Amino acid sequence: MKFLRSLYIANLFYYILLGLAAVYVVSFYVEPLRPVATILLWIWLMAMLWDLLFLYFRTNKVHIQRQYPEKLSNGDANPLTLELQSSYPLTVRARILEELPEQLQMRDQEHRMHLRPQQLHQVDYVLHPKTRGIYTFGSCHVLVQHLGLFARKFSLRDRYQIPCYPSFIQMRKYQLLATTDRLMEMGIKRIRRIGMTMEFDHIREYVRGDEYRHMNWKASAKHQKLLVNQYQEEKSQPIYSLIDTGRAMRMPFEGMTLLDYAINATLVLSNAAILKQDRAGMLTFSTEVTNHIPAEKHNNQMRKISDKLYGIQTQFQETEFGNLYAFAKKHINKRSLLFVYTNFETLDAMDRQLAYLKMLNKSHVVVVIVFKNTELIALSKEKATKTIDIYNKIIAEKFVYEKHLIIQELNRHGLQTIYTAPEDLSINSINKYLEIKARGLI
Repeated sequence: MKFLRSLYIANLFYYILLGLAAVYVVSFYVEPLRPVATILLWIWLMAMLWDLLFLYFRTNKVHIQRQYPEKLSNGDANPLTLELQSSYPLTVRARILEELPEQLQMRDQEHRMHLRPQQLHQVDYVLHPKTRGIYTFGSCHVLVQHLGLFARKFSLRDRYQIPCYPSFIQMRKYQLLATTDRLMEMGIKRIRRIGMTMEFDHIREYVRGDEYRHMNWKASAKHQKLLVNQYQEEKSQPIYSLIDTGRAMRMPFEGMTLLDYAINATLVLSNAAILKQDRAGMLTFSTEVTNHIPAEKHNNQMRKISDKLYGIQTQFQETEFGNLYAFAKKHINKRSLLFVYTNFETLDAMDRQLAYLKMLNKSHVVVVIVFKNTELIALSKEKATKTIDIYNKIIAEKFVYEKHLIIQELNRHGLQTIYTAPEDLSINSINKYLEIKARGLI
């Protein structure tokens, strides 16, 4: 039974069988063809026997091994590798079928290659997960052929589970570019500092070009040489990411929800804040406030934030900003920079929450994120030729215009805003953070 379960008859077997039958039919009318048909039949039978013996000789096997990462990065290209090694004495053809996780809804993942004797071969492919959670890989099957009449199946039946976390690949990419001073390649703006910070760092010797107002005359008189005070950018400022988990954040965009984009941006922004020696924290809110992590800059702070972000899910309730304000007033005592990841589709929805945002803005610097509906923007710019297209275009233009009114209304009440497409959220969040730091608003 094990032999039969691993044996597959290839299409070539039936094509040859059909050809032999045709030759035998013709040989009834053309007598000289009958010996030729008999010879071809014996050749076919010997080829069948040789193919079966070669495929199923006990030392001939294909070893399969998965070289997969410990975790996947949500929304990014994740490289994965399969390793195959053949103990067959001759080169064989292989067809590799990997049972991918059901979240990906991919049923056509197939690879073909030639396996040379005793050589390690790699199958590299890329997956783009769109949801967080556990991704379970099923069996990996390899169909091996030699002459092409039969195929033998080798299977790796161990189920393999990989958790999918918020976009740590994106976070590491920004971190690497920051350390090599190449952030402008990713769209991070170089912002000129307005004024100066007055957080004292140390005293050093005067060099030509230093400002005279930074001269430390007492230290200069004591050491008999000119010394100046060195100042640094203010550090240890609290940066909070407040993530709305209400129904407004369930809106999909290119396979991911707005919540997923907000979570990825939170991870990147928190890491950038800690790199700038600030303190990063987060919380989620809907009908109640959950997943609160106080702003700190410890070594394990990013791990805490990543673990919390991993399990966040959207809800179907209407978000209560009043609960957010009450929680912030009680637990966020120091003046902080608050990034509120939410989405307002109408002016009425924004007006209901505006009072709470204004009260938050009295004690903190509040940045409200509003997402662009890029599909509506594209629809509003399309050329309308039919009556129904004209109606759709007018409605799309109305919603796009209302989004701009929302941004104007928020700005009019002193709230910072980011109006961005979901895929640009991480870059625009970092740019706004650097801009506010440069302007000295916190």
